[in-house]
Amino acid sequence: QVQLVESGGGLVQPGGSLRLSCSASGNIFSIHVMGWYRQAPGKQRELVAQITSGGTTNYEDSVAGRFTIARDNAKDTVFLQMASLKPEDTAVYYCSARVRTNPVNIRDYWGQGTQVTVSS
Repeated sequence: QVQLVESGGGLVQPGGSLRLSCSASGNIFSIHVMGWYRQAPGKQRELVAQITSGGTTNYEDSVAGRFTIARDNAKDTVFLQMASLKPEDTAVYYCSARVRTNPVNIRDYWGQGTQVTVSS
């Protein structure tokens, strides 16, 4: 089994910054894409940003230029640095990782989610 543990959420004022972290542990052979998703009340879960093992990144349009995703492959950890936060960024943020647990098995794993609230 593989576990993803997120940290770093909280309450921040508009224009502020937060840094989310997510560490993977367990039966890991290799990790391919790691990413962050979010889900606001009454809305579907959406991709925020993702990064491949080679460092290629992809961002949702509304966060491009404000959020930065990075990963530490040696520590199986992904980060999301969020700046210039807006109230519409308020959501539960979930970490995701596509993990190969052996040469033939690969699947997506999810963290438990961390709340980010942007409010004055």
